[in-house]
Amino acid sequence: MNFELIPVVIITIAALVTFLVTLYNFFYAPIVGRGAFLQEAEPLSKVSILIPARNEENNIGNCLESCLNQDYTNLEIIVLDDHSEDRTAEVVMAKTLVDPRVRLLKGKELPPGWLGKNWACHQMGGIATGEYLLFIDADVTLGKGAVSRVVSTVKSNKIGMFSVFPTQILSGTGATIVIPVMNWLLLNFLPLRQVFQSDSPKFVAANGQFILFSKETYQKTGGHATVKGMVVEDMELARNVKRSGIKLMTALGGNLIKCKMYSGFEESIKGFTKNFYPGFGISGITFIIMISLFLVIYLLPFILVLFSLLWLPAVILVLLSRVLISLISESNILVEIIAHPVQMVIMYITGLKSVYLAKTGRLEWKGRTL
Repeated sequence: MNFELIPVVIITIAALVTFLVTLYNFFYAPIVGRGAFLQEAEPLSKVSILIPARNEENNIGNCLESCLNQDYTNLEIIVLDDHSEDRTAEVVMAKTLVDPRVRLLKGKELPPGWLGKNWACHQMGGIATGEYLLFIDADVTLGKGAVSRVVSTVKSNKIGMFSVFPTQILSGTGATIVIPVMNWLLLNFLPLRQVFQSDSPKFVAANGQFILFSKETYQKTGGHATVKGMVVEDMELARNVKRSGIKLMTALGGNLIKCKMYSGFEESIKGFTKNFYPGFGISGITFIIMISLFLVIYLLPFILVLFSLLWLPAVILVLLSRVLISLISESNILVEIIAHPVQMVIMYITGLKSVYLAKTGRLEWKGRTL
């Protein structure tokens, strides 16, 4: 037996398995605006769109405009100004003067044990009057039929929580290189449809940029009060829903739900660092072993193929996965391919940094320690 072939075979099989996951997502991942996402007929259940906003003067106007342009008419829109130091409140107030569906809420002081966004969402969830509570970030924009199609799907499938990974609008070289790593981590390893179809707690994914609850589910599972001090609150909310035996669905945003998350390299790295390690909910040692294996499987073949073509199948499988993911997430295929080795290095370094900052209590976001 040629023992030199053993690592080649093992790594190629690993690349094949995750390629098959990506292929499954390419054909079956739920995408808002496609497949079963249909328009809903009257009468319409009331939806409360709830937007936490801290220093979002550059985003909140576009976000509100997209909410007001929905073809779903029975809406209330509440924006909580979380002690912004810019013109966020002024921009929102101007909208309240032209459309009574918009309401500005001044955030209360942050209590001990709470993180800012979780406290903001908790305050809005407590006063919202809708049958459905839709939490979105201020940098999200909704296509005209987004709310109607999501609510229709939620009703027809008896879903208690529905989350979306928006299509990312990439601005600048830094964001274009860093942000696709997040999509790769999601779509390369998790068969997204199984979040809905399987009752197993292993199949859980959620994104705080867009989460819709039925009010009944939100109250039954305890809402944001149960995750008040958690950095990656979206995943914990999803786990709470699954543990309660309530249906959860997670989808991609397609052309209807988009987000301009970060604007440059430094901000992208900081945002990635904030969520990367905490989002997995595993020990630091296990996480470091995991990302080290990622480096071996998804970067090492690109180096060793220069010395032996035996590594070529693994390289091809990894690149095919990147192509499929770029098509699903509507990112640049050429960048996905060319930047892959660099992205794997960024992923690894960011992962180590995420563990270190989390363990030392030094994770920060928007001027607050998390």
